[in-house]
Amino acid sequence: MRKNNTIRKNIDWFTILLFGILVFMGWLNIFAANYNEENASLFDFTQNYGKQAIFIITSLLLIFIVLVLDAQIFSSFAYPIYISGLILLIGVLIFGHEIKGAKSWFVFGGFSFQPSEFAKFGTALALTKYLNDLSKTAQQFKVRFTSILILLLPAGLIMLQPDTGSVLVYVAFIFVLYREGLSGNVLLLGISAAVFFILALLVKSTSIAIPFGLLLEGKIVLLLSVLTILGVIYLLFNSKKRKLLFPLLAIFVVISVYVFSVDYVFDNVLSSHQQDRINELLGITFDPKGAGYNVNQSKIAIGSGGFLGKGFLEGTQTKFNFVPEQSTDFIFCTVGEEWGFLGSFVLITLFVTLFFRLIFLAERQRSNFSRIYLYCVSSILFFHFAINIGMTIGLAPVIGIPLPFFSYGGSSLWSFTLLLFVGLRLDAERKHVLR
Repeated sequence: MRKNNTIRKNIDWFTILLFGILVFMGWLNIFAANYNEENASLFDFTQNYGKQAIFIITSLLLIFIVLVLDAQIFSSFAYPIYISGLILLIGVLIFGHEIKGAKSWFVFGGFSFQPSEFAKFGTALALTKYLNDLSKTAQQFKVRFTSILILLLPAGLIMLQPDTGSVLVYVAFIFVLYREGLSGNVLLLGISAAVFFILALLVKSTSIAIPFGLLLEGKIVLLLSVLTILGVIYLLFNSKKRKLLFPLLAIFVVISVYVFSVDYVFDNVLSSHQQDRINELLGITFDPKGAGYNVNQSKIAIGSGGFLGKGFLEGTQTKFNFVPEQSTDFIFCTVGEEWGFLGSFVLITLFVTLFFRLIFLAERQRSNFSRIYLYCVSSILFFHFAINIGMTIGLAPVIGIPLPFFSYGGSSLWSFTLLLFVGLRLDAERKHVLR
């Protein structure tokens, strides 16, 4: 009884309130996205919104189980849970059901289960457990190597399905490593790699005229620009010494190899529909009826909502299914069309408030384990939020990841609920340091 009283007293009810509002709003918008007059009941279990009601109820059961468990269990069983996730990922490659070209699901009757969603939870626990030792910082090479290995194992198995969207979520863990001491140079390196990848694609097949009537390939001009910038850095900061010369030349060589390898990666690693979506996003191609159809219809739906929206169940783009996957990956379109700019602003504010709250909870922990885990949770949720909304408004490529607590789907709702409430359970024990 004392334990239950402690949990009720110390649990962060404000975060639970945000969770409840987001889940309820998501359910209403799933109902709006799939509404038809013949199945008008919110609890029609033949429809997605009826199934989502079941997922919500089972999530409440999951919350109860998490809250009554001893918080120490999550630390003690971090590695077994992680290994179980890897086994499920291997199993789905052998026994899984293929949906839309990806072998990512176990299917049981009318319901399906996606192991990659739960692998994020196991990975968060394993990374947290590994970094928990006070003697370890992300600056040490061994720690960086092992941390990356923990991330690469599930990411590699997910890539074999293939599910590129779920793989990219693992990039979010770099924020956790950064909080635990990883040099900011690594973040700068990652951002630079992304920038050069985009620039290399943009100049993939262009030629640029220079004086004397010569034409240079776009990539050559890009590399000459990089060389010029590095030369200026050398002259400004090292005019008398030559210590910077060879490192800068080495950087130029690495960038050159990287830029010329982008085409190979783009053409041979990414699938054709992913290539089309990236080309559409970057403006290299324009195909509003093909690769750009989803995003184009999404922007039409969101823009048509205006300031206040068309009203609940009044969205024409929603009613007539102009936007594919409108109850899952493109659920934000329903919000934009029916609730307008105001409703979209409220939703984004709720999510941003949740992220700041999780960071606040993380920073008040006495336990390294609890702090690191809460940063894992906030990083995963933020990545999903930013990419999902970004792709609906044309600012990110369409990679197919759900909006946390909002999109239709049992696997995603259960995994996000598990992630969040394990963090809240750890926070409820913040006065008892976990090892």
